[in-house]
Amino acid sequence: MILSNYRSEDKVLLAVDGIIFGFDKEKLKILLVQRDFEPEKGKWSLIGGFLKREENLDQAAIRILHHLTGLNNIYMEQVYSFSKVDRDPAERTISVAYYALIDIASHDRKLLKQNPIQWFNLKDAPELIFDHNRMVERALATLRRRALNKPIGFELLPEKFTMRQLQKLYEAILDTKLDKRNFINKFNSFDILIKLDEKDMSSSKKGAFLFQFDEEKYKRKVEEGFNFKL
Repeated sequence: MILSNYRSEDKVLLAVDGIIFGFDKEKLKILLVQRDFEPEKGKWSLIGGFLKREENLDQAAIRILHHLTGLNNIYMEQVYSFSKVDRDPAERTISVAYYALIDIASHDRKLLKQNPIQWFNLKDAPELIFDHNRMVERALATLRRRALNKPIGFELLPEKFTMRQLQKLYEAILDTKLDKRNFINKFNSFDILIKLDEKDMSSSKKGAFLFQFDEEKYKRKVEEGFNFKL
């Protein structure tokens, strides 16, 4: 079929929306933007934009995230496509949702401040426009599955972290209390952490040892058939 034969077909907009999850050592958070245009001006929204002709979806997601937040080199993963006919009252729009993972302590100072962007505790987040709440629910379900099957949570932690911080992260993602001894034993059995000689002295006089994630070792273990299962 030659290109001219497409002229009679319907044209629709393709949006890319980002569910940006962050962790502040205690709680799972989400980054939202307050809209400064209609429809739904003044309400809270996911970070988003539209696909350009010369881009693929991944490139659009990276561009939009950087344009609105100033952030680069962030873990992102496509979640789902949302195509309900009346999902956007302004125009027929299909949206492809991505989620991203950010360690807030390492990246918050890099966030652009000219946009009305704000972190919210995930459980206290405001009602969002259109079908963005459904996008968040879908992304959270995906994140929980990934966290149980790969060490995806390390994208949300600083380079050096305590076992308590690691456990708090997984409890925040899974929304459940985990047994401390079982959790530590399980992670130690994976043999993908490096225990440092340094301690975090902020939580107690005795302090807590700091750890790092050994990414190269993890990759080698996966190639050898290692199965991460929390």
